[in-house]
Amino acid sequence: MKQTLNEFWLNNSETIIALGYKLILAIVILIASAVLAKSVKKAIKNSNATLKKVDNTLLPILSSVAGYAVYIIGGVFILDIFGVNTASLIALMGAAGLAIGLALKDTLSNIAAGMMLLILRPFKVGDFVEIGSMQGTVSEVNLFTSVFQTIDGLYIASPNGIVWGNNIKNFTRNGKRRMDIVVGISYADSIDDGFAVLKNIAANENRLLSEPAAQVMVTAMAESSVNIQLRAWAKNEDYWQTYWDLNKRVKESIEKAGLTIPFPQRTLHIPEGVVTKK
Repeated sequence: MKQTLNEFWLNNSETIIALGYKLILAIVILIASAVLAKSVKKAIKNSNATLKKVDNTLLPILSSVAGYAVYIIGGVFILDIFGVNTASLIALMGAAGLAIGLALKDTLSNIAAGMMLLILRPFKVGDFVEIGSMQGTVSEVNLFTSVFQTIDGLYIASPNGIVWGNNIKNFTRNGKRRMDIVVGISYADSIDDGFAVLKNIAANENRLLSEPAAQVMVTAMAESSVNIQLRAWAKNEDYWQTYWDLNKRVKESIEKAGLTIPFPQRTLHIPEGVVTKK
């Protein structure tokens, strides 16, 4: 056995040494590619902290693409070391890519949808959006999925194809939102008095925007009340607290002004002479 191994070494020593050298070099390139890819991805993510020019929505996908590019370049170098004809390999990969593309059409459609989301930018990281039945804050957009955090703290990762295929309602994009506060008053009350209460509330609330100006109107002649509405605008960051505060203030101010907020009620008329039998 020992003699056989010695003969094998003597006959193939140059080939073994050359192959070992190539293998070690390939391992070194692979490790270097992994380290470089990690460093490039980290550098891209950290660059925005100083430059502040790249939208945070783009950073995950840019870092992913850069990492894959480093691995691909490293793979080409390794194949070249082992004498593989990379030109032929690229042609073969093109044919294989077509077959893989047909097999993974849903995955590729998510990538294409992700690119469209990044190009057209219907939302960015930090925006509060509604997509289908889901409402949440955008945490990340990557090659395959968009990640959201809901109001109650849930983590939702939705395929980009589903996100792109739905209507996207962006509550943050315009920087302001309209609130509609509706209160019912009695049919016996004066509508003008109700309007005066709402206008006074709007005039004394500095969190409401002066443009567009606040409006008051009658929205419905309901069964038990005349519904009047305060329509006003506020900045996104002030919206919810202002909305909650104004609802409380409207209720208290309407009652303080002597107006009535009626309960739902129906009037029942029974004609005379009608006898019910048991």
